[in-house]
Amino acid sequence: MNNDVKSAGRILELLELLARASEPLTLRQIVAELDYPKSSAFNLLQTLVSRGYAVREEPERYRLNEACRSGPGWTSGRDAQLIAIAQPILQKLRDDTGESTFLGVPSPGRRVKTIAKCVSKQTIRYDSELAGSFPSYCSAIGRVLLAALEPRLIDEYLASERLVKHTDYTVVDRGEIRRIIAETRSLGYSISDQEVEIGGSGLAAPVHDLTGKVVGALNVAVVTARFAMNRDRIIDALLQCAREFDLRNGFKGEIPAIEQR
Repeated sequence: MNNDVKSAGRILELLELLARASEPLTLRQIVAELDYPKSSAFNLLQTLVSRGYAVREEPERYRLNEACRSGPGWTSGRDAQLIAIAQPILQKLRDDTGESTFLGVPSPGRRVKTIAKCVSKQTIRYDSELAGSFPSYCSAIGRVLLAALEPRLIDEYLASERLVKHTDYTVVDRGEIRRIIAETRSLGYSISDQEVEIGGSGLAAPVHDLTGKVVGALNVAVVTARFAMNRDRIIDALLQCAREFDLRNGFKGEIPAIEQR
């Protein structure tokens, strides 16, 4: 068997092991289970992490990316790069806020899909599957992505999107949505308070590529009962982590001015 075929077989065995595992595995556990040389296992893991198929957590533990298990599917290209950059930042943001964190990107029709997450350790917490897409007009991630568009494209989206009241708090007035989008652009972050689901509040901030283009948004999903008392602390942590993401992704330009809140 040539080396290429052997490496392909090992990659598949490693993916299968991570898929079976109920919790993240250490390098030592992986080496013991698969009987690979430590250097080979480490290199294979780094390849999977860099392509977005696996996630490295601190301390050095590895798990399958949830998008490959129950989400939108195998990742590649830009999404894989964003996931690799985002995962340690999502973990830090989760630990700093105590709440679940997500990375969202645009999907067809100006909708939103989440491609990575780090779930809160609290007993009562917000969680969501990495599957499908959801509307932009009422979600914090979606409003951040809409705020990066030209006014003409925002108008086209609002004219084509069916505005549904998911809860009594969902804003469906197009003029008010435009005002919220403008406020999001000014503040540099967005809030959706029980507009998608009762009991869940979301905060999001944009992340950029090296040219300064918005390519996604970091999101903190908060149990509403904890939202009001922790609002400013969560916003500060969110903005700091979004800036860290930008720097890791090569964007060193100025971030939007933050108004008094």
